[in-house]
Amino acid sequence: MSNMPPVTVLIVDDHPSFRATARLLLEVEGYDVIGEAEDGETGISAARELRPDLVLLDVNLPGIDGFVVARELSGVGAGADPGAGPAVILTSSRDPSDYGTLVSTSGARGFIPKADLSGDSLAALLR
Repeated sequence: MSNMPPVTVLIVDDHPSFRATARLLLEVEGYDVIGEAEDGETGISAARELRPDLVLLDVNLPGIDGFVVARELSGVGAGADPGAGPAVILTSSRDPSDYGTLVSTSGARGFIPKADLSGDSLAALLR
């Protein structure tokens, strides 16, 4: 293991049970979960306040969806500074093919199905 500090993570998901499971799984694998949010608006605020290295972001959120949040956080869009924000990784219980080009145009580093979430799957997208 390297001497690098752990990757800080914000989990944005409207299901408390998934947030708790993801937190436990990621903490066991050496990630530092520094916050949670239950919807897109709160997720954007929390990311700006906490400045995590990584945002694990559910696609299907109440209010604004995860694709809008990803674009906002990753700096995709007019006048934005791409790369200035956290790495964003999208997640959903649905297959990524259900979303067409939304994943690739969101500014996110990638997509991990909820059933496949692991420290290794996150690390592969962060390289």
